[in-house]
Amino acid sequence: MNRNWLPVFSRVRAALMRRGRSSHDADDLVQEAWIRLASYAQRQTVLEPEAFLMRAALNLSIDDYRSGRSRCEQVMLDDVEEKDLVDTTPTVETTLLARERVAHLIQSLAGLGEKTQRIFLANRIDGLTYNEIARAQKLSVGAIEKHIAKATLHLTRDMEGW
Repeated sequence: MNRNWLPVFSRVRAALMRRGRSSHDADDLVQEAWIRLASYAQRQTVLEPEAFLMRAALNLSIDDYRSGRSRCEQVMLDDVEEKDLVDTTPTVETTLLARERVAHLIQSLAGLGEKTQRIFLANRIDGLTYNEIARAQKLSVGAIEKHIAKATLHLTRDMEGW
C-alpha cells in the first residue's frame, strides 16, 4: 500500500459529501475507513484497496446515520421524560367563568327580537352572507345590515365587563 492516497481520499470524501455529509464528517469517516483498511491489510491481502476504502467509508456513513437517528430519538425521549409536560387543560375557575359568560350571552341573545336574533345567528353561527340571509328572509341586504348592527350593539353593551 505504498502509493499516493490523497486523490483516493479526495474521491471518497467527495462521495460522502454528495450523500449529505459535512466536510468535517466526511474527513472523519475517510480516516476511520483508512484505519479499517490498514488493519485488514495487515491480516489479509486487499486486491482492490480503493474499492475497499470507498465501501468501508460508505458503510461507516450509513452506520453513523442510523446510530445518530436512534440517538436523536433517544434524546427526544429523554427530554420528554425529564421535563414537566405542560397541561393545557383549562382550570376549574376558567371553565366556570366561561360557562357563566355563555349563560349571560344566551340571556342577552334572548333580549333581542326573534327576527333580529335569527338573522344575527344565521350570520355569526351558520356563516351565511348578508345576501344569503336577505334571500332566505325575503328582506333587503340593507335591512339585514341593520338587524346585525342592532344585535351587535345590544350584545356588546350587555356583555361589557364579562
